[in-house]
Amino acid sequence: MRPPSASQQPPAAPRATPARTTPAGRSPRRPGRLLVRLLAVVAVVLGTALAGPLPTARASVTLTRVSGFGSNPGALTMYVYRPAALPAHPPVVVALHGCTQSAQVYADNSGLPQLADQDGFLLVLAETTTANNANTCFNWFQSTDNRRDQGEALSVRQMVGQAVTAYGADPRRVYVTGLSAGGAMTSVMLATYPDVFTAGAVVAGLPYDCTKDNSPYLCMNPGVDLTPDAWAQRVRDAAPSYQGPWPRAAIWYGDQDTTVAPRNATELRDQWTALHGLSQTPTRTTTIGSDATRQDQYLAADGTVAVEVDRVPGIGHGTPVDPGTGPEQCGATGAPYFPDSLCSSRWIARFFGLDTTDPGGSDPDGGTAACWTASNYAQVQAGRATTSGGYTYAVGSHQNMGLYNTFVTHTLKESPTGYYTLADGGCP
Repeated sequence: MRPPSASQQPPAAPRATPARTTPAGRSPRRPGRLLVRLLAVVAVVLGTALAGPLPTARASVTLTRVSGFGSNPGALTMYVYRPAALPAHPPVVVALHGCTQSAQVYADNSGLPQLADQDGFLLVLAETTTANNANTCFNWFQSTDNRRDQGEALSVRQMVGQAVTAYGADPRRVYVTGLSAGGAMTSVMLATYPDVFTAGAVVAGLPYDCTKDNSPYLCMNPGVDLTPDAWAQRVRDAAPSYQGPWPRAAIWYGDQDTTVAPRNATELRDQWTALHGLSQTPTRTTTIGSDATRQDQYLAADGTVAVEVDRVPGIGHGTPVDPGTGPEQCGATGAPYFPDSLCSSRWIARFFGLDTTDPGGSDPDGGTAACWTASNYAQVQAGRATTSGGYTYAVGSHQNMGLYNTFVTHTLKESPTGYYTLADGGCP
């Protein structure tokens, strides 16, 4: 569904962000008039992504609201979808909704809960409110919310901590995805917490810290052109002491998007390929799905897909879904901005290394997945893992396996060939 033009949007009433206590106990922040006006403008512009009254969502997905997950300086709400057959120490996928959406709407339409059931991961959904932003957009453009250890970014980080503590989730397998403002906030989380997130998928989002010296609406459309190195430096500046491997990044766009210009896909690609020290020319290009989505992949030296760009033909702004019961189908079109195309969530889970229906114990070429249980030292010597700063990382997924020595033992699964994921909970 094409986003309505700006002239079709109901004006968003300017409203200041209510005062709230900061985690350090300082006086609540109170934005000045200029910031209030900026927030109102951004709310209107971002609201073009998903503006208008929402239809009644099909409340088919049962979410659990979680309180007390931390100081929550961003005043967000945490929801969890826990599959009935959740394995021990499951991976975590954090999902961030778009403007005017909610956690429930994103759960009911994105297809992610269905994949959580199939692939055995814990789904965490963050939700913002009109108290934070007039159109319930995550404040990806606001320095008080898009920096490490403050605001909304810290609130999402605290949700991950709660998932690990309360549900026994695996802190080495944490992923994030989101649409529009949630996609831009996905960029924020990957940049500010590269030590937390193994990979992320940005759907119709923007490069990190574009608003450092540009207005949000300019960043959205027509977009801002920087060199790959300049974009990469903005991510490095977000966590200057970080020395580990950078998260892997998938980038999804509809080629008819007039809300967040497809140019941003190129700028995001530049940002993340430069971080990984890769060329901006794809290693391989193919088509996926029945709609012939173009998939460009940028491979690291170890054969890992470090960056991926998926350009979906014939759709505008939204998270692509493909309602149905087929193995490659998921999602629903019961709310705006879930265009009927392909099941992007399936491909995102596959990029994260969580998909048990495609490799599912076998690699994409039909072979059987191989598993090895050995010390971290032995895994490195066999080429299934690498070391950095005294720690061990699985080749491909870059999952942190702990200290590099003979006393720490893990099971690694290889699927597809050359891509290793932790499989301590069981390996088919």
